[in-house]
Amino acid sequence: QVIQCLQAKKKKKLKAQGRKSKKLAKNFLKAPDNRNNLSLWKLYAYLEWLLGNTDDSRKVFDTALSTAGTGGLKSAQLCSLSLLYAQLEVELLESTEGAAMSRAVHILTKLTENGPYVPYSGQVLPVNVLKARKMYEHALQDYLSRTLASDQDQVNGTDQLVNLVGCYALFQYLTVGIDAAVLIYTQASEKLEVSGSQKCENTGENSGILNFPTALEAVTLLHTNLLRFHMKISVYPLNPLREALTEALKRYPSNQSLWRSYIHIQRKSHSASKARRFFDSVTRSTNSLEPWLFAIQAEQMRKKLTEKVQRADVGEIHCTIPETGLTNRIVALFEHAVQSENGTHCPLLWRMYLNFMV
Repeated sequence: QVIQCLQAKKKKKLKAQGRKSKKLAKNFLKAPDNRNNLSLWKLYAYLEWLLGNTDDSRKVFDTALSTAGTGGLKSAQLCSLSLLYAQLEVELLESTEGAAMSRAVHILTKLTENGPYVPYSGQVLPVNVLKARKMYEHALQDYLSRTLASDQDQVNGTDQLVNLVGCYALFQYLTVGIDAAVLIYTQASEKLEVSGSQKCENTGENSGILNFPTALEAVTLLHTNLLRFHMKISVYPLNPLREALTEALKRYPSNQSLWRSYIHIQRKSHSASKARRFFDSVTRSTNSLEPWLFAIQAEQMRKKLTEKVQRADVGEIHCTIPETGLTNRIVALFEHAVQSENGTHCPLLWRMYLNFMV
């Protein structure tokens, strides 16, 4: 509900909802059974961050990490908590200069030390960074060989693997650079792909590897999100992100986060033909409704942009894209979408169609 208020930019409602949500979170954490529940602490800290209370959120994160014990890289919940904390801190960075001394690196370094957590004091020792890199490297190799070899605790193992890959890649990004981080994601993805296909051959069915695709999807999402962030704060070519997204969407056509990223980067492109061909190929190869919905949204955004330019009060404008062509294209997309098996029974799609025609 807080995220909905933020998206709708309703400041008054956000304030009231924030108070209610914080009260609810505190009441949950007061219960004796929940005091050591890291998932709840993590959500409460994230809630404070969303409400703009950065310092309060840091206190909650620090308290949770201090009371979490010394599981280090072997604790899935500790890794998950540290990853979110580091990701939020990284989003505050304006450039990668001096990132090696940032709070995010401190969090990710402390995670490898297996000792009690100490809040950030303003510096990170280079020797600790070197030790942490070695620890991450060994832990990742260990997990990749162990998790992928056995079927025991597979779900927990792959969840932990995703958190570990996320922490290590973010650590490498801040201390070495974007290429080092991308290398971690590539290695992990290749291992997961190979292992998934091997298990599939051995069992003759997909049920044995259900969580490997999930882990692969999660790693891909972390990879594309990091590339998007890096492009925001520094100069970096668009092609690696576009290629990563197109490959991922062919494999996971129902992933909404990936589609959002894809249409976001396509807005920067002046040529719509490549995106249209891609949408067309995905809609032909899957029954998922998401490709149709996002193809329609991408065209509607293009139409909105064209109308904005046509209506701009700057004298005579020679519009290169006739608006009627876009309208007809959007109607055709709606028609094809509602004829698909899933589209026929999707109220959202029909509402969007009616709304557009009005």
